[in-house]
Amino acid sequence: MTAALIILIGTIVTYVIYRASKVVYKKWPLPFFHPLLLCPLILIAIIQSSHLDPSEYALSSSLLTHMLGPATVAFAIPIYKHAHLLRKNIMIILTSIAAGTLVAIGSSLLLSLVMRFNGDLLISILPRSITTPIAIEVSKTIGGLPTLTTVFVIVTGVTGGIIGPYVIRLMALKSPVARGLALGMGAHGVGTNKAMEYGEQEGTFSTIGMIMAAGMTLIWGGLLIPSLLQITIL
Repeated sequence: MTAALIILIGTIVTYVIYRASKVVYKKWPLPFFHPLLLCPLILIAIIQSSHLDPSEYALSSSLLTHMLGPATVAFAIPIYKHAHLLRKNIMIILTSIAAGTLVAIGSSLLLSLVMRFNGDLLISILPRSITTPIAIEVSKTIGGLPTLTTVFVIVTGVTGGIIGPYVIRLMALKSPVARGLALGMGAHGVGTNKAMEYGEQEGTFSTIGMIMAAGMTLIWGGLLIPSLLQITIL
């Protein structure tokens, strides 16, 4: 079997399982049926039952991985479309994201102390609340392990995507700005996907929140996190 055929099969199988997971979630909108939780579980079951090497599956689905870049760039379209709302709410956005990134780093550090994480585990969890490509860079900068950071980012995103709507309902958030920023800041790409289900404006502000959170965390990664780690180690 040629490499091209393997990639084609892996891409189709992954896509079909994801679409099927969305259908299941639409019919039974329960947290455990969320596509970003159900789809990986089905894929893991298939890989385990077929004794497939995980690296072979990763290679077969590499086409989808390469499409993440163009998909991320496409987030610029709704931002451009609603640029006037961005200008109008710029101070709210900056203040919210600055506070959100600090809370994210502080809560990660607190969780690490409670769970008695140390060394690589403690450092790798700190950038968990931003999108994966930026989180990996921050993790490298502060001395973490990018693979571990990726796991924490995925867990944070899926968890935020599942419980985010319940929090929004509990807090009675009606503003598209508040809904979007909360989901983008709290659950990055997964949250943005969820925000788009609320509406175009929520999706736009979630995208803005996700991008600005990544930028601010990069800044904190150089200025704040090393000092926090020194204090924690002492």
